[in-house]
Amino acid sequence: MQLFRFANPDFLYSLLLLPVVILLFILNEFRKKRALKRLGNIELVGRLVPEMSRVRPLIKFILQLMALTAGIIMLARPQFGSKIEDVKKQGVEVIIALDVSNSMLAQDIQPDRLTRAKQAISHLVDDLDKDKIGLIVFAGDAYTQIPITTDYVSAKMFLSTIGPDMVPKQGTAIGAAINLGIRSFSPGEGKSKALIIITDGENHEDDPVASAVEASKAGVIIHTIGIGSTKGVPIPVLVNGKKDFLKDADGNSVITKLDEEILKKIAIAGNGSYVRASNSNIGLDEIFNEIKKMKKQELESTMYTEYNDQFQIFAAIAIFLLLFDFIIMERKNRRLADIRLFKFKV
Repeated sequence: MQLFRFANPDFLYSLLLLPVVILLFILNEFRKKRALKRLGNIELVGRLVPEMSRVRPLIKFILQLMALTAGIIMLARPQFGSKIEDVKKQGVEVIIALDVSNSMLAQDIQPDRLTRAKQAISHLVDDLDKDKIGLIVFAGDAYTQIPITTDYVSAKMFLSTIGPDMVPKQGTAIGAAINLGIRSFSPGEGKSKALIIITDGENHEDDPVASAVEASKAGVIIHTIGIGSTKGVPIPVLVNGKKDFLKDADGNSVITKLDEEILKKIAIAGNGSYVRASNSNIGLDEIFNEIKKMKKQELESTMYTEYNDQFQIFAAIAIFLLLFDFIIMERKNRRLADIRLFKFKV
């Protein structure tokens, strides 16, 4: 359920031009100041040209900049939801269980295992239309990060905040993630449920294969994605602001390697498939193509179906700022010298 949105969000990229505009203004002011210095002492020039103002051009530029910002937001068409309805769609429920243990910081997948997995999930969410999605994070234990939903915008927002520090207990408890996944699907929704586990497979806490068998009995299909190198790599960490590698109690670097065998067993027990991730392809697309073949079910969700445009507010702000900019002259007017629009001296 999305209360606020932009109908044309691509226009917001134009806001990236604002720093360029500010830089050009600063460079132009610097150029004008150098030109005045060539004429002589700046204070003397100021006395010879009493109408010249240093503050008014800055005020006008700020007004123009604010008007430009309001205009860009206006073009993006901000909207607020005005009507809530229960919408029924044909789709499947998908929950992604993402490993956020320290080993996912290894850089055998660039830029690192976790970041690359998050990027792939984000791209997958962009392609969703009628399906529900949820997100579970796990390390030494499992936690629901995003309950099953069709609010893809919120899903992407929460996805960006995920990191190893959000889970208090380190380790890799794949079984706990599977058990939580079983409980996280909507009750009574038939067999159109899929759980995708993205991990390096170094399970230390429980029996994930037994959990996968229970998931299969509950009608949940489990797919696994193995991410990382089977040869093993160290885990980078920051120590006092400097890059180092995670070490054990004896001072030796901890080596993390992909355990494909356990992930293949989980996929077989869960009637799903296993995919090995690479730098170029994490494997979510292949697995989701398999999920699309599942029997579709009627999914009901509450969401805003009508939106009211609010761009008029920003259009009015832009017009007001431009009118105010037009009224303020760059130079002082001798005829209006006695009229003080501003309390400070300009």
